[in-house]
Amino acid sequence: MSSTFIILGTSILAVLLAGYFAQRYLPPPKPKIVGIDLGTTFSCVGVYHAVSGAVDILEAQDGHQCIPSVVAFSEDGIVVGYKAVAQAEHNPKNTIYDAKRFIGKKYTTDELAQAQKRYPFKLEADEYGMVRYVMNVNKTEVRYTPEQIGSVIIKFLKNVAEKNLTAPVTKCVMSVPAEFDEMQRNYTKKAGSIAGLEVWRVINEPTAAALAYGLHTKPQLKTVLVVDLGGGTLDVSLLIVQGGMFLTQGMAGNNRLGGQDFNLRLYNYVKELIENKFNLNISDREDLQAIRLAVEEVKINLTHQQSTPLKLYLHSLGKYSHIQETITRDKFEELNKDLFLKVLEPIRTVLEATHLEKDDIDEIVLVGGSTRIPKIRGLIREFFNKDLNTHVDPELAVAMGVSIQAGIIGGMWPLKVSAVELPNRVVKIQVH
Repeated sequence: MSSTFIILGTSILAVLLAGYFAQRYLPPPKPKIVGIDLGTTFSCVGVYHAVSGAVDILEAQDGHQCIPSVVAFSEDGIVVGYKAVAQAEHNPKNTIYDAKRFIGKKYTTDELAQAQKRYPFKLEADEYGMVRYVMNVNKTEVRYTPEQIGSVIIKFLKNVAEKNLTAPVTKCVMSVPAEFDEMQRNYTKKAGSIAGLEVWRVINEPTAAALAYGLHTKPQLKTVLVVDLGGGTLDVSLLIVQGGMFLTQGMAGNNRLGGQDFNLRLYNYVKELIENKFNLNISDREDLQAIRLAVEEVKINLTHQQSTPLKLYLHSLGKYSHIQETITRDKFEELNKDLFLKVLEPIRTVLEATHLEKDDIDEIVLVGGSTRIPKIRGLIREFFNKDLNTHVDPELAVAMGVSIQAGIIGGMWPLKVSAVELPNRVVKIQVH
């Protein structure tokens, strides 16, 4: 009997030593599964590395880790991301964006008519009320579904991952909004499948954000408020988190509030400023696109500067074509004062719905590029009178979370606690 225990003990010790030396001296295995954040406005892909436990959000296009969730169809083929945005002004009816809003959803005739007012491209419903995009490419009418548009973006990110890892990528974990129903989740998986990926799991975006911030590793019970403000939508989720278990207690949001709205206020201001200064009406498509791009850059610069130059070259102005104006953070905040205050509305709503007070919230997590705006951070901090959790890049938080989950599922050591999502108890409340 004693010899049996000696053999068993020796075997266990050998396995432990082999694992120790493998982790210490052998090259780490390449990630087996990638994490993909297919966003309404921006999308990105990440990987979790064994040994170090580090997460890399991969460079996707022209030095950017995140690419616009835009797909364009032209005579020269299909373009994605920043290249699609660059040609959008000249090809609006064949440039598709916001596909995530339509994926896996059925529309009535009236609902589709209302949606059509917001987009330059043509929408139609199939016999089941599912949306299709109708385009004309090379004098041929073509139709694409939202999941097909999503698959083009996913395939682009898949290729980015394969180039980075120098190995085939066949599996992924994806994120979805917490309020997505089963059909929307299945159609998101279908988008991955069309792109040639096996979607091993979908997790809620607030859960992914909490993973990125490491809240799943804390054994004590935490009440976490996730404020996700991206390019086009605001989502506020209240989670109960303990040791890798996630329960969504409440959700509220505004699906028509985000960075694009802040840009539009600044765009209108700049356009009017130039038109008044030179007594003209700017209608040139290239000039309008130049203003849009310049405004986005100004908004980003104002997150860490009190003022920034706005530089433009406009065909419409002839010899006065080179424009330079100074835009201050104060002006930007003044233009968007009412919109910034709207960020607090779903926060109040979700607290009321869950019968919680401000002091009951243990962690406030910021997600989405628009939460970088200092005034928005200031408003949330002042509302709770509490420091915000901002040590993770908010634009990359969801992608980091799904990448961590992908690494865990793929068995990449050092192993961490996996996220287990319990069924949601509430329905999302829309604040307008």
